[in-house]
Amino acid sequence: MSPIFQQPHHICIVVPDIAAAIRFYESTGIGPWHDYPSLAEYTELEMPNEAGFRQLIFKYCDLNGLQLQLCEPGPADTPQRRFLETKGPGVFHVGFSVEHLETAEQSAKAAGLHKLMRGRRPDGSGFTYFDTADRAGVILEVRKAKTV
Repeated sequence: MSPIFQQPHHICIVVPDIAAAIRFYESTGIGPWHDYPSLAEYTELEMPNEAGFRQLIFKYCDLNGLQLQLCEPGPADTPQRRFLETKGPGVFHVGFSVEHLETAEQSAKAAGLHKLMRGRRPDGSGFTYFDTADRAGVILEVRKAKTV
């Protein structure tokens, strides 16, 4: 099995108020912040609540080779909303870049990891979250950037 969690891409923090979080981060010199691409780009979704997923608000900033993401869940029942309600604001997942999502999923399955959520764009880019929080302390994600 080839290692899949080798190229860190981002850390995603769930927050109750994304505007307030951005104001705080900017006051410490962290920014500038950008809108995450539209979640409507994901045409193939496997998750507990597709409508809830589309209500998530993401912002990101680039920090010398690592992206910091903020996520504000909408009111719908999503893993991010449940995390916020049970644990408060904090790191929801750590994302790693991979060349081939399907190969990464197969390697993860061979290692005993189970998919938690998955999304794909028409060009094959997207993400897969693995159910690792109980064992790793955080959800691990693999992602492939969209083709430009």
